[in-house]
Amino acid sequence: MSKVNDLIKELCPNGAKYVYLGDIAKLSSGEFVRKDKQVNSGYPVYNGGSTNTGYYSEYNTDENKIIMSARGAAGFVNIIKEKFWAGNSCHIIDVQDNNADWQFVYYCLKNMQKSIIGERAEGTIPSVSQKQLKNIRIPLPPLEIQEEIVRILDKFGELEAELEAELEARKSQYVFWRDQLLTKENHNKCISEVAKVYRGKRVVKEDLETNIDNDLFPVFQNSLTPLGYFSKHNCPGDTTYIISAGAAGEIGYANDCFWAADDCLICECNDDIRSKYLYYLLKSNQSYLKSQVRKASVPRLSKSVIEGIRFALPSISEQDRIINILDKFDKLINDITVGLPAEIELRRQQYEYYRNKLLSFEELRVSE
Repeated sequence: MSKVNDLIKELCPNGAKYVYLGDIAKLSSGEFVRKDKQVNSGYPVYNGGSTNTGYYSEYNTDENKIIMSARGAAGFVNIIKEKFWAGNSCHIIDVQDNNADWQFVYYCLKNMQKSIIGERAEGTIPSVSQKQLKNIRIPLPPLEIQEEIVRILDKFGELEAELEAELEARKSQYVFWRDQLLTKENHNKCISEVAKVYRGKRVVKEDLETNIDNDLFPVFQNSLTPLGYFSKHNCPGDTTYIISAGAAGEIGYANDCFWAADDCLICECNDDIRSKYLYYLLKSNQSYLKSQVRKASVPRLSKSVIEGIRFALPSISEQDRIINILDKFDKLINDITVGLPAEIELRRQQYEYYRNKLLSFEELRVSE
């Protein structure tokens, strides 16, 4: 930071020139490639999202480009450092001005991403046009300053990537030990013998509140994200539930009371099994559950699939021991207030703070 400040004092003490994106970059759109033509290897196919949608045998864009999603997740900015196929929902931003570092332009656009998303055209499918892109204004300080800012922000990105890689390794370790603890021989029980699985009750969306309130209960319908909040509950705390339509096969556990709607399957456990143990047991079988989802306009999972899962049932004391181990592991890899998730969130906040600080330049006023 001190080097950047010194460079600013030396090279642009009165502010930076602002330019239109259309004046320093060539803007173009990608080309449609059918999903069934995409394969498992080759050149990555991007439509502007954070990850590629597949691979293709050809590429239509060289490496070192900025892309932005034109539709759907419109306004999302990404940087691609390899040859790739740009899809038809992808804006390609090719910085061609010798006074502009292309990665500096990327960081400027990424810093403006929220405002770009806020200004997109809302409709059946949200969109951002090339005309909007051309009129985006970014600061353009001397090249030496741009390169130093890129170097600093790249370091932040590298640190976050290292932490995320470590977190992924921990998650793999967690899944391994979870399956080791839960996979026993002698699968002498099935879910239907230890839990009643039944559908929740429909609730009218217009009756729900959107704001969280201490007197309201979350309503789960077709995902693990609450549909809204309701004045009543139909499930007690310490309950495992499964989404049966939409995000079918997703498994949730609630410490507190909630309302299960009609696309949510509730597991009411008997005295032989802890609800939290059933939750971890179902999580270890999640790949199987998702493979049994009926693919239709609305994906669905039958409760009979859940009821038929067979497993070995340990004693209650052994279940409690396993729950205690897995709870600790789960907190370390998922709780944003502790461990690696907390450190990643802190680094992300620091990165966004410094990115905004580094890219905030007074506009240079040229006297007429």
